[in-house]
Amino acid sequence: MFFATAPAAFSHTLRRPGLTAHSRSVERLLNDALYGARQSGAAFTQDDNSFTLSLDMPGISKEQLRITLDGAIVRVQTKDDAPRSYRTAYELPQEVDNTLSEAKLENGVLTLKLAKKVPVDTSAELTIQ
Repeated sequence: MFFATAPAAFSHTLRRPGLTAHSRSVERLLNDALYGARQSGAAFTQDDNSFTLSLDMPGISKEQLRITLDGAIVRVQTKDDAPRSYRTAYELPQEVDNTLSEAKLENGVLTLKLAKKVPVDTSAELTIQ
């Protein structure tokens, strides 16, 4: 068999295009499907007012955890001094209210109760002239 590199005139067709929002969504879906089995120690529920996320984190103390909320994205990771390394992020279907949310670590299980942010109606009626 004979393999040759493509001429420079065709090199633009061989490059991978930059990630767009759509391709990131597809990539996230594939990652969740492929790596979701690893997160068997995670549980997710929701009700009208909040999301509840439970993660198994044995051997980790609350001082060794960092939890950040950014809109609808929740990130949980261990700090450098932790004996084990955890790093995960979840994108929720609705934004989270930082002030009403709470986290509790008990018996190696991190439970996040994340309050749903009440949507603000910013619609306005225009006067027709």
